[in-house]
Amino acid sequence: MAQPGPAHHAHNCPLLEVCVDTPEGLKTAIEAGADRIELCSALATGGVTPSQGFMALAARTSPIPVHALIRPRSGDFVFSDEEIVLMQHDSEAARDAGLAGVVIGVSREDGRLDLSALKALMQAAGPLDITLHRAFDMVPDFTEALEQAFSLGIRRVLTSGGAPTALAGIEVLQRLIEQASDRLSIMPGGGITADTVAPFLKLGIREIHASCSSPQACAGKVADLGFVLPSDRRTDAQKVKALKAALAL
Repeated sequence: MAQPGPAHHAHNCPLLEVCVDTPEGLKTAIEAGADRIELCSALATGGVTPSQGFMALAARTSPIPVHALIRPRSGDFVFSDEEIVLMQHDSEAARDAGLAGVVIGVSREDGRLDLSALKALMQAAGPLDITLHRAFDMVPDFTEALEQAFSLGIRRVLTSGGAPTALAGIEVLQRLIEQASDRLSIMPGGGITADTVAPFLKLGIREIHASCSSPQACAGKVADLGFVLPSDRRTDAQKVKALKAALAL
């Protein structure tokens, strides 16, 4: 099933993208009112590429657009040639599954965007919607990087303004939104909740990114044998609903 295109929103209320890493989280986010899904695995490490099975499930069951994160491992965004090839295959897998988009980012050693690697990934993704992820937050010059993203044909940039949280980076975000104008969307992300979203609404954003997750306690043999991260999280329906309500204000 091909993924739906962008929905039209009542009174230009910003769109809410929720990142999820389990089939249960996918279902929870959709039912709680998310407008778009970022699909990944291992959210506790900042997210890595979801399995092909998970991509296929999401494409088959989601009534809203799903974008797959293409990131082969946690850590930095400076990828080897082998990793780039892997990411090209994963981008093709997202396209073949029928997803609506991919979320990509590659850094050079100096932190600037790796334009040739990004082009290769975009080619692999074909007609899919492209989001540049927080590899953008690693760049030494945001003004330059935003122009590069635009010249590549990237539709949106997910960023915290280079700060540990989007709220801490809000002045940079404001400058980026002004620079981007209508050419591409700046999507704030990084620790945004219903309690912290209000200042972003004044910036005239079109969309916002959040995990809407809560820590998941896990004890017993699964924890004892090391099969779960101490920082594991679970998509929280109440947090999705609260953020969605705050966006509608």
